[in-house]
Amino acid sequence: MSEFSLLLSKLVENYKENNEKINIDLYKIPIGISGRHIHLSQKDLDTLFGKGYELTPIKKLSQPGQFACKETLTIAARKGCIENVRIIGPVRSQSQVEILRADAFKLGVKPVLRLSGDLENTPGVTIIGAKGSIILKEGVIVAQRHIHFNNEQARVRGYKNGDIVSIRVGGQRSAILENVSIRVGDNGYLDCHIDQEEANALGLGPKDYAEIIR
Repeated sequence: MSEFSLLLSKLVENYKENNEKINIDLYKIPIGISGRHIHLSQKDLDTLFGKGYELTPIKKLSQPGQFACKETLTIAARKGCIENVRIIGPVRSQSQVEILRADAFKLGVKPVLRLSGDLENTPGVTIIGAKGSIILKEGVIVAQRHIHFNNEQARVRGYKNGDIVSIRVGGQRSAILENVSIRVGDNGYLDCHIDQEEANALGLGPKDYAEIIR
């Protein structure tokens, strides 16, 4: 093999290695761990804290524009209550409560697995604030695991909103998780959301990653 052919061969091999690494990294998604929390409409926020009340941000979250708030609430149902449930801002068009599966049994409500915003035919709960309380007829969910993409992030990976994939997580409790929903939006940011119970079971932390495998 001539010197030129040898050099060309090395360049081709180098390109293949780098290209394969890039392709693998495209499917490596940072883990975001979600605990119980509440999203409120402005109307319900006014009832719970007073007319014209504004939420107090204390920490930015991974999804652009979202933040954890200083304010917390108590949720109550047939069997019990849970205090100090964090509000996530900003306000939404409809209030919803995202709980863990164990919370559902403590409250005495049916644990319904849904994506955020899909609230039809879900259980209700009473929410108690500093200035008042509200009764949600529906809106209590256990969050289905999902991956957030913006439009460009989804395009380069070949996904669209509503797709279902499987992911692999490593570590001592490595596992494959199926039925992971793809959520694509203008303001989405690369993040794989699982809840605190799933993270605990798999030994995962906020610096870990998941890999999309199909």
